[in-house]
Amino acid sequence: MNPADSTLYVQSLATGIAVLDAFDPQHASMSLPEIAAAAGISRSAAQRFAFTLEALGLLLKDPVSKRYSLSSRTLDAGCHYLQSHSLLDRANPYLLELNRNAGETVNLAEPAGTDMIYIGRFPSPMRLMVHMPVGRRIPMYCSSTGRAYLSCLPEEQALAILESTQRIRFTPNTVVDLEALLDRLQIARQEGYAYCSEEYYRGDLALAVPVFDLNHHVVASLQMSVPVSKWSLKKAVSRFIPMMQDTARLISTTPPTQRPLTSFLGPNIEQPVAPAAPVKSR
Repeated sequence: MNPADSTLYVQSLATGIAVLDAFDPQHASMSLPEIAAAAGISRSAAQRFAFTLEALGLLLKDPVSKRYSLSSRTLDAGCHYLQSHSLLDRANPYLLELNRNAGETVNLAEPAGTDMIYIGRFPSPMRLMVHMPVGRRIPMYCSSTGRAYLSCLPEEQALAILESTQRIRFTPNTVVDLEALLDRLQIARQEGYAYCSEEYYRGDLALAVPVFDLNHHVVASLQMSVPVSKWSLKKAVSRFIPMMQDTARLISTTPPTQRPLTSFLGPNIEQPVAPAAPVKSR
């Protein structure tokens, strides 16, 4: 059943969110006709929604150009999400420790549709390869975090996600062929980690390992980003994958604090189960 067909579905709320979602880097500011076109609504509806969202402090209106843009208040929901995120609450101390020990950028990402969204980040104290703000999405097929996550799903589910994704070649190295991607996932299952070398960002070698909940269900990926100018794949795997796997096990198996305990354990679980078997490294 389509949720929009339910009597519980509030169409006006959905339209208001669609108006906010219409703003992106290519549409940082928009006039009312542009908002209407981007959100797929009439100009009069765009005017009403823009007025309401401005009154709520979610949109700003330029007094001269009359163009609208997002306000800083739109950050509030994302900030509240991160502050109440049980996994991130558990992971942050370990991510910071890994960042300090490795001296490289460490990220935590979780699935969002066919993308991985970055929810935790500790940049390298020595260098910053790429700007990867918290909240950034990268397609699963061309990200190490996505491949690490997909490798832990049932093969049929991973295949369905890949088939439903528009696979764009972001760089000459981006792997878009379905069979080649399935081969990469099979290797990741065997080795316990995934990688991408300059497939989304030039100059970036990204390694990732899966993160599990206490039921051994994959819930996120731990990633490290290093420069290809300094690290070969073999050297980076040898140096960092054991450290990353140890960190992932700590996140997954150390008894959580009381605040995130319920959501970390999952539904219908009262006591922590035994730690999952360690994943292999090369």
